Amino acid sequence: MKTLVVCSGGLDSVSLAYKIAAEQTLIGLISFNYGQRHSKEVDFAAKAAARLGVPHDIIDITPIGKHLTGSALTDDVDVPDGHYAEETMKITVVPNRNAIMLTIAFGLAAARQADAVAVAVHGGDHFIYPDCRPGFINAFQTMQNAALEGYASVTLLAPFVEVPKSEIVREGAKYDTPFADTWSCYKGGAKQCGRCGTCVERREAFHLAGINDPTEYEDPDFWKTATAGFEAREV
Repeated sequence: MKTLVVCSGGLDSVSLAYKIAAEQTLIGLISFNYGQRHSKEVDFAAKAAARLGVPHDIIDITPIGKHLTGSALTDDVDVPDGHYAEETMKITVVPNRNAIMLTIAFGLAAARQADAVAVAVHGGDHFIYPDCRPGFINAFQTMQNAALEGYASVTLLAPFVEVPKSEIVREGAKYDTPFADTWSCYKGGAKQCGRCGTCVERREAFHLAGINDPTEYEDPDFWKTATAGFEAREV
C-alpha cells in the first residue's frame, strides 16, 4: 500500500513514519507550516524524510492559520505547563487543524495515486483534541470517500488512535525510530522544556513504556510533579 505520512517531526509522527516504512510502501512525508509559534519540529520531519530516503513536502498554510486565533500554539499566548488532563491545556487547541491538514493530504495522495494517508493521532489526545478522536477519523474517511468518488480511493490510516502514547514509544523502539531526532516541545527553545503538556506526556510515556528517553530537557524531572495529582495511566 503506497502511503503518505503526515509528519510534524514529533515523536508520534516520526515513529509512525518508521512503522509505515517497515510495513507498507512509504512514498513521502507531508508537513505543514500553519503559523505555529516555532518551526523547529518541521526541521526534524525533514531529518526523518532524509533518513528514510523519501520526499518531504512542506505545505504553507500560514494565510489560513493566521485566522485560527486564540491558541497558545499560534498566538502570543503563554504555553501552559503541566499535565494534558488539566483544563488549562485546552488553550493549545487550533480549531479544525487536523481536518484542514488531512483534506490537503488527501488531495495530494489522490493526485499522486497513493493508496493511503497515515496520521499519528493517539488515545492520549482524546481528552483535549476533538479532531484526534475515533469518531472524527471515521467521519473524515466517510467524507473523503464521497469527495473522491470515481476519482481515487484513499484510506486514512490511524493505527495509534486507540492506544496510549507509551505504546507509540514501544512501536517506535520496535522499528528503531531515532527518538533523539524528534521534537515535541511547544516552546521551541534550545532544548525541549520538559514542562509543557506535550513534554510531560512524552516523558511519562517513556517511563510507562520502560524505555530509555534520550531527550534532553531543560527540566527533566518536572513530569513527576505534573503527573503526581493524576492516577497513573497509560498515556
